[in-house]
Amino acid sequence: MNTIFREITPLTQSDCFTLFSRVKKEFDFPLHYHGEFELNFIANAQGTKRIIGDHSEVIDNLELVLVGTNLPHGWFTHQCRSEEIYEITIQFHRDLFDEKWLSRNQLSFIRALLERSAKGILFSQETTQAIRPRLEAMTQKSGFDSVLELLSILHDLSTSRNMRTLSNTTVSNDPITYTGRRLEQAFAFMQANYNKDISLADVAKTVSMLDVSFSRFIKKQTGKTFIDSLNDIRLGHASRLLIDTTHTVAEISCKCGFNNLSYFNRIFRRKHGCTPREFRCNYSGTRVFI
Repeated sequence: MNTIFREITPLTQSDCFTLFSRVKKEFDFPLHYHGEFELNFIANAQGTKRIIGDHSEVIDNLELVLVGTNLPHGWFTHQCRSEEIYEITIQFHRDLFDEKWLSRNQLSFIRALLERSAKGILFSQETTQAIRPRLEAMTQKSGFDSVLELLSILHDLSTSRNMRTLSNTTVSNDPITYTGRRLEQAFAFMQANYNKDISLADVAKTVSMLDVSFSRFIKKQTGKTFIDSLNDIRLGHASRLLIDTTHTVAEISCKCGFNNLSYFNRIFRRKHGCTPREFRCNYSGTRVFI
């Protein structure tokens, strides 16, 4: 297995963001991640294969995707026959918007958008078509006006309809943000002990709640059961090991807290629509850059 490329972007600490606009015949950049957010618009690229986190699919002619920090991603020529792929990429620092500033009521939608981008967001065709001329116009803007327009675009994206989260699990190393102290404590405990045989009672005890009460609490707050939440964490780590190591599927299953290989294969397929072995093949063949 080859290591995913960690891209060092040209964005400096003195810049608010960087924008690339280009026409090309193919996608030749390997699967990679970086510490910046990335908004990527692509046109005339039907048949291209997109990988975001643990999600993979062949794209249509037009798309707009927001990629969170340190989330593996890449576009690959695959079945695309276009001679003029058009791409606009905007990369901006994770601290461009100060956390205290984002906590203000008027910026709550942008904050939620950036948090959701930890798993990658695909925007609807309608939204993409509406935003396209503004992105194209940004290639001619500079200075303060361009920063205001980026903020405006992010706000409009944050309130747009029919956006779709791509990755089922977070495979980046960034901590997941959850609302509420107890929920944060519960997920911190699960993150720290995902490879062990932990129970609902173990987690409930860390937040000083009865088992039944905590079961209802986590379901209400996340929309998922305790087991589903724990499995999501375990599958995230399993996905990372499938990408980054040569461990066997059985070894990864055990390392991530799944003591039953058949169960691991079953829920992995349920989440990703493929077996762990097939998932690993999606990431093979990438080049290593240093």
